[in-house]
Amino acid sequence: MRLLAKAGAEFPHVVEFASEGRKFQDTLDQVLIEAWVDFGGDANPLMAALPAVLKVPVNNDETGLLLRVFLAEAEAARCGSGTALDRLAEVLVIRILRIQIETGATMPGLIAGLSDPKLSRAIVAMHNAPGRAWRNQDLASIGGMSLSRFADAFRITLGETPQAYLRRWRLTLARQDISKGDRVGAVARRYGYVSSAALAHAFKRQYGRKPTAFRRTQTA
Repeated sequence: MRLLAKAGAEFPHVVEFASEGRKFQDTLDQVLIEAWVDFGGDANPLMAALPAVLKVPVNNDETGLLLRVFLAEAEAARCGSGTALDRLAEVLVIRILRIQIETGATMPGLIAGLSDPKLSRAIVAMHNAPGRAWRNQDLASIGGMSLSRFADAFRITLGETPQAYLRRWRLTLARQDISKGDRVGAVARRYGYVSSAALAHAFKRQYGRKPTAFRRTQTA
């Protein structure tokens, strides 16, 4: 994904956030920041939930101050600036996503789920322990909901069942780990698959190729 900040009538006027391949609405004066953020591919639930273009107005709030620090660090180009800019960009992206979550979403997806106080507790639990053998009843209890109410609310709000979401989240994490060179067997155990073959089957169904073939393309 790309992150752009632009100067308009006030600095900074807006942050524009759009995934790779989508066009930006270049309506303001000057591009101040451009950064690439890797979310592990379009299969990431967060990627699927984001709008085509996300604009966040900033003035003298905390996000605006963070942008000023980012620009000052970039202009100074001191020792360690590259690492500092990477971390500042990460914090900036997190703040932008939090604003989107707090604002909510009209379309089903992860943003809408995280905006719901009860569903968000279950989603965060899955994110924190993706390898656990989660049952819907466990997740419903975490959210403080009955099983039937939880299952219905999750499906309506996120557009898929809790177990479908969990499978997709595990595969997103598995894809990231395999791209870094982790062994398939270790990744399978990490994310709750009964065997390497089970992960390979699910991985090919999701991404169209086996984990080993995918890893070769990443290291070539």
